[in-house]
Amino acid sequence: MRARRVALGDLVIKSIQNKSAALVMIAKDCGENQRKKICDKCTFYQIPYVFVESAWMIDEAIGQSNRKTVAVLDAGFARSIQSCMKG
Repeated sequence: MRARRVALGDLVIKSIQNKSAALVMIAKDCGENQRKKICDKCTFYQIPYVFVESAWMIDEAIGQSNRKTVAVLDAGFARSIQSCMKG
């Protein structure tokens, strides 16, 4: 968050559409409509996405509260997040 390489809120959708998002993280406890909208956009624009256990995990990682989705804009950081989540 400090490096300003994440998008929050409405900017998540915009970053997917202009393909600046390298990875989208979605909380499993977000609303079904929001989850479907984000997943469909990511699939259409071929942006990888992952699910995290809860919004609390996203909140703790970025230092803000009540965030259900976040787009990582840096490709290197996105790769390291994906490798950590696999292992």
